[in-house]
Amino acid sequence: MKAKVMDTPPAPIERLLFRSRSILLYAASMAVLVFLLKWLQWKFLITDHSTEIYIGLIALLFTLLGIWIAGQLAGRKVRTVVLEKEVIVEKQVIVHQSQETLINETELQKLELTTREHEVLQLLARGCSNAEIAGRLFLSISTVKTHVSNLLVKLDVRNRTQAAEKANRLRLVRPEVPQQ
Repeated sequence: MKAKVMDTPPAPIERLLFRSRSILLYAASMAVLVFLLKWLQWKFLITDHSTEIYIGLIALLFTLLGIWIAGQLAGRKVRTVVLEKEVIVEKQVIVHQSQETLINETELQKLELTTREHEVLQLLARGCSNAEIAGRLFLSISTVKTHVSNLLVKLDVRNRTQAAEKANRLRLVRPEVPQQ
């Protein structure tokens, strides 16, 4: 004979847990349904007013672009920069010295000019053209151009006029003796 087992009523804690699970299940399903309804509402809103939304986004983009460009243009201001450069002015008093002593040998050694470059510099300081220098020194014009560009680098000048002025100032060339 089998004994009949009687069902005992559930304890209050078990009832509370069962009710909590069902409440949580209903709450989660309600949240999912509300989310779906809102999503569908936004979807239809966007499809109904897509043109206006795109126009608004483009307007916002161009507004931000305009603000950025205005900031870039306003940031560029004209600045006046004053450079002070020391200019050496020497008064040369020449008391009947021979032409050999007028050349500053120490400066020639500092600049490391070759003999040929020194000859080209002397003719350049007198205002001779490349063709005239080539004819006097029996060189090709391209060789003279090479010597002139080397002189510009060694004298740290930009053009022939500055080279002639610096050569005269540093006494690297003999001054022209006026013919009487």
